[in-house]
This record gives sequence, C-alpha cells and structure tokens, in this order.
Amino acid sequence: MAARRVTLKSAAVLSSVPLQILFSFNAFYYTFYFLATFLMIIYKSQVYSFPDGNLALDLVLLMLMAVVEMMRLYLGVKGNLTENEISMGSSLGLTVGSVLLCLYFLLWQTYVLKADTIIGAVLLLLYAFEGVLDIVVIADFVRR
Repeated sequence: MAARRVTLKSAAVLSSVPLQILFSFNAFYYTFYFLATFLMIIYKSQVYSFPDGNLALDLVLLMLMAVVEMMRLYLGVKGNLTENEISMGSSLGLTVGSVLLCLYFLLWQTYVLKADTIIGAVLLLLYAFEGVLDIVVIADFVRR
C-alpha cells in the first residue's frame, strides 16, 4: 500500500486582537459615557435654563449617537472577526459620524461641564486609536 501524503495549508489569520480589545473596551466605556451624559443632561435641565428646543436636541443627538455607536461596534467586530473589509470600512465611516457627535457634546451642546469635557476627550482618544487600527487592518485585509 502506498502511503498517502496529506499537506495542510495554514491560512493566515488577519483579524486584529488589539482592535478587538479596543472594540470591547469601547463598548463598556460608551455605556458609561452614554449614562453619564444622559444624567448630566438631566442635571443641567434642572439647574440651568435651556433655550427652547435645545434640551430636546441634546437628547435626540445622544440617542442618535447611541444608535450609530451600536452599528459601528457591531460592524467593526463582525468585520474584524470575519476579515471583511467592507464591514470594517463601514465601521470606519460610522466612526466619523461618532466623532462628530462626540465633538458636539464636547464643544457645542447647550451647557458643557468639565465632566463633559473629560469623558468626551477620553472617547475621542478611543476613536482615534480605533480609527488608526481600522485603517491598518483594512489595509491588511485588502493586501491579502
């Protein structure tokens, strides 16, 4: 009997562990950010006088930001694990929207407290790290 030789090809795993860790950390941090921002908006509505419609605008934008963030994280995690550059690119595009909404709460909302500035700056820093890693991972996926 002739021995049959089996050769296995190993597929390179291109998914990024650091990016996956950042996505997980961002999910926890964004939950804190959302709750803290929501509670601060409630606090500010009790302590300060909001111009007509501004309180509703702040709340609607916070809810929009939560929806964008959930979609961004879902597409980012899915794209990284499945090595799908389209999902990763969509996540990167939604990161731009999240950054703009974060800048609104950091700079342009009706009343900005020091706590808003601190938690917003940390969130922007996370977005910056994720954006850079997103670009690197997408380049690796496309290069494969």
